[in-house]
Amino acid sequence: MLKIPPSLTHRNFRLLWLGLIISIAGSQMQYVAIHWHIRDLTGVPDPLALGGIGLARILPIIIFSAIGGVVADSYDRKKILFITQSVQAMVAVGLALLTFGGQIQIWHIYLLTATQGAANAFDLPARQAMVPNLLSPKDLPNAFSLTSIAFNIGAVFGPVLGGWVIATLGMGFTYLINAISFGAVLLALLLMRDIPQDLKNPSGINFAAIWDGVKFIYHRKLIFSTMIMDFFATFFASANTMMPIIARDLLNVGEVGYGWLMSGQAIGSVITGLIISQLSEIKKQGAYFLGSVGIFGLTTIIFGLSNSFYLSMFALMIMGSADSISTIIRNTIRQLQTPDNIRGRMTSINQIFFMGGPQLGEVEAGVVGSLFGIQTAIVTGGIGTILALIFIMSKFPILLSYSSHPSEHSPEIVK
Repeated sequence: MLKIPPSLTHRNFRLLWLGLIISIAGSQMQYVAIHWHIRDLTGVPDPLALGGIGLARILPIIIFSAIGGVVADSYDRKKILFITQSVQAMVAVGLALLTFGGQIQIWHIYLLTATQGAANAFDLPARQAMVPNLLSPKDLPNAFSLTSIAFNIGAVFGPVLGGWVIATLGMGFTYLINAISFGAVLLALLLMRDIPQDLKNPSGINFAAIWDGVKFIYHRKLIFSTMIMDFFATFFASANTMMPIIARDLLNVGEVGYGWLMSGQAIGSVITGLIISQLSEIKKQGAYFLGSVGIFGLTTIIFGLSNSFYLSMFALMIMGSADSISTIIRNTIRQLQTPDNIRGRMTSINQIFFMGGPQLGEVEAGVVGSLFGIQTAIVTGGIGTILALIFIMSKFPILLSYSSHPSEHSPEIVK
């Protein structure tokens, strides 16, 4: 019999979680629409044009992320989220207006995507750092499992709905619906009660505060090793950007089939997240983390070799399941071993790794795909993931032996 996950008994977290489900669905609609839109605007399969969107996403994050972490540790995280969510809503409105007016060009998409990336550089550190403030430490692994479910529920319905909206109502409505969906998180933030936050950060917004975050991560080998693994796995196995070409030119499916393919990983993630949400404890976390990365690499290879829609869907679902396990474990490790007053900086630096990997990987996939073909780019990416896994296991043996329970961690405040 299913039980109510313990993290949802906390009112503030429950509000944020429900708002995220709606907002993420809208964001995923926009994500798939942008890739399909670029494919339409180029008129021909152009891996480099699709790969360029990854560069537009990651450059602002590289530039602003470290500052975003200091801001998250120095100011009210709820207020920061209200601003960043509002900015992202306005970006979606801009895309919708340009599309409805028939004036949109690829450079518009790149510019507005970069603006959204800058907002994300401040949004994610504040949001992830705020989650431990919403509930007790013992419920944190469950909270990250539920957060993964929220993301992946949105990632299931968003692309499917996005494909249907593109095919029936038109591209502009996907952007408009996304703009409206941000209202769910904004409303949740307004309804939240007081949120405790440690603002004992004497350094303020300066280079010294940023450097404190870098030093903290470097000297915590367990945290640092998960970040390195995260970067390389997502760098080599970034297949989603090429999905419009795979769907349209290799598997010969239309917008609706494209939407299902873009939802494949999320479907696997939701199923796995629901299972994990029923567990009170995850033992041997390090072994599960590394094993999930290995499965992710192997199924990426299968996906790259597939010429069947159904086999591709199956491979994507297994990839999503493996990624869900990896995400839950690595987020739990990082948050539990990081004190509240430096949590924003840790998350912001981590953001460069876990967002830099897939976005730079999209550029890499675009270059390799244009030179050797899309399927070669995906297969070699899966191989690269497995090689990176072997290297990280040899370099950081602490990962394989790690097995812990949240109650064991009570990090001290870092000055």
